[in-house]
Amino acid sequence: MKTRTRSDVIRKILDTGIVPVFYQEDPKKARKVVDACVAGGLPCIEMTNRGVRAHHVFRELAEYCAENHPEVLLGAGTVQDQGTAALYIQEGAAFVVAPYFDLETALLCNKRRVPYFPGCSTATEIHTAETYGAEICKIFPGSSAGGPGFVKAILGPSPASLLMPTGGVEPTRESLTGWFNAGVACVGLGSQLVPGKLPDDFDYGTITEKAKNALAIVRELRGE
Repeated sequence: MKTRTRSDVIRKILDTGIVPVFYQEDPKKARKVVDACVAGGLPCIEMTNRGVRAHHVFRELAEYCAENHPEVLLGAGTVQDQGTAALYIQEGAAFVVAPYFDLETALLCNKRRVPYFPGCSTATEIHTAETYGAEICKIFPGSSAGGPGFVKAILGPSPASLLMPTGGVEPTRESLTGWFNAGVACVGLGSQLVPGKLPDDFDYGTITEKAKNALAIVRELRGE
């Protein structure tokens, strides 16, 4: 398998513009979510560390992607410390996402050449994260941090910052227009795209359709 560099991962996430964010404790359902996201044109996917056996599910999902979707970049989310980051990187995480900035995690990811996207909600937090190598800062929680207005205000004095709001982003024209017109580099789409609890008879086609529509809107907003 071709080795993906840190810059390759960053470029693919920025080019796509949308990162689905989800967790399912059932590996079968997790695989179906990935299938649906890929069918909708979203190959950069974040699985969060939200359950007791989350890393076991992640391992199975990483193996599934390597075999069936080699183009997928599977990242680990809700990574709160260095040890957890190391575990997920060992399991094959292409990138690491956190709800807040943690210095030890940043240093580990830098050593491993794995992109680290920490949650930030102030100018100082963004500055600190970038100082320690974060190419993309996750604005979290996006709506509570100030929404598109916060992003626009940050990018005024710091136009080179790459911001990815998560939390409060919806796969609708109104929501995506607000965020991308404010200058975000990409967005994380959580429960608005993939519900937290999926019944056994869930129609995964709805995820695919939402993904396709959201991606089309983003491409239009970018003039692609």
